[in-house]
Amino acid sequence: MSSNAVETIPVKVHVKNMINKELYELTAFGRYSEKGASRYLQYDEVMPEGTTHTTVKVKEGEVLILRKGAVDMRLHFILDKKTSGNIKTTHGLMMTEADTKRILLAEGRVEVAYELTIQGSLAGTYEMKIEYEEVSE
Repeated sequence: MSSNAVETIPVKVHVKNMINKELYELTAFGRYSEKGASRYLQYDEVMPEGTTHTTVKVKEGEVLILRKGAVDMRLHFILDKKTSGNIKTTHGLMMTEADTKRILLAEGRVEVAYELTIQGSLAGTYEMKIEYEEVSE
């Protein structure tokens, strides 16, 4: 067994996403781990279209969200920068650009405020808050 094994902690995840003043919420159970300077949060979203596995990678000034399953998506946020990503749907692959306005990282919380452009058109202003807390298995 390697001494570099990463300990994972079971967590309850609560995601709030404010999209153009409309609130979307999700509560799920997942796992939290740390490796080097990065923190990882992994959880599954169950939707009518199927299940999507979500990984949130966080390090100082940067958040990366990867989703695989019913929805495939890559959104990368770097404070005060525009970053490219993509969303894959049944309609095909769409290119995105996130203009990150604010990133707040705290114990048990990640907040990102950004403007999202999809295929060159402004999709809206988003405020995402992810809160997580340890739970017993």
